[in-house]
Amino acid sequence: MNAHLLALLLLPFLQADRKQEKPAPDLRNEKYGPHERNVLDLWKAKAETPTPLVVFIHGGGFRAGSKEAVSGGLVKKCLESGISVAAINYRLSQHAPFPAAMHDSGRALQHLRSKAKEWNLDPDRFAATGGSAGGGISLWLAFHDDLADPKSDDPIARLSTRVRCVVGTGAQCSYDPRWIKEHIGGRAHEHPALLPFYGLKAEELETEKAYALFREASALTHLTKDDPPVYLYYNGRDKPGDKPGAGIHSEKYGTALQEEMKKLGLVCEVKVGSQSLDEEIAFFVKHLK
Repeated sequence: MNAHLLALLLLPFLQADRKQEKPAPDLRNEKYGPHERNVLDLWKAKAETPTPLVVFIHGGGFRAGSKEAVSGGLVKKCLESGISVAAINYRLSQHAPFPAAMHDSGRALQHLRSKAKEWNLDPDRFAATGGSAGGGISLWLAFHDDLADPKSDDPIARLSTRVRCVVGTGAQCSYDPRWIKEHIGGRAHEHPALLPFYGLKAEELETEKAYALFREASALTHLTKDDPPVYLYYNGRDKPGDKPGAGIHSEKYGTALQEEMKKLGLVCEVKVGSQSLDEEIAFFVKHLK
């Protein structure tokens, strides 16, 4: 992957005010599944009673990135607020296409819930957060039907994948190239991460197979009136244009989602401009504590 593309994919994580040193996690590389990337780190807030949990899902266009991207500022401020933090890895598109990233993230939530008593977590107060692809996965988990399988022989698979709220940075509410072309504009729909994400060839884009994948992969498709509150931040600088992928972090994703959530009476806060970690922590505290 060239340096320009990697920088674009990781853009939401480069805010200088977040580059605080992280404390050492209480658990590092805890396995939640069979793949080598099915691992997570956990920071436990000090509390006598079970704590809420914020689960960080990294970005990188489904092709790059890792749990190490979780900011020290987020970890420290959550812990100070009595909220534990987990950061997860998931299979990238070169390992397995959609829905692998979403399902791995859901499995991580289930694993964390299975350890809730041992780790002093409140399984009913989980939130998800992330930038770019991580924000998109967070929205997908928030809106998609629960992946829990009550009939499974695996007790972990019976647990919920739902979350109480989402905070996203540069998050996409849709990965449907047709929707992106219509609502974002320019050549955002030609982002080079999209075809590998779906495991599609260019000649398969205009097929029913592709359309079904586009619908299933887009959080907006799954939005219903019982979905949780959302806070989305965009820096306002990624504008649609002539370069393939330009605008993939456009604030238009946030305002389009806000409009649809408002119709259902749901909370969707969208901020464009300077990012405030304190506002994000306040959002977590409001909806988790």
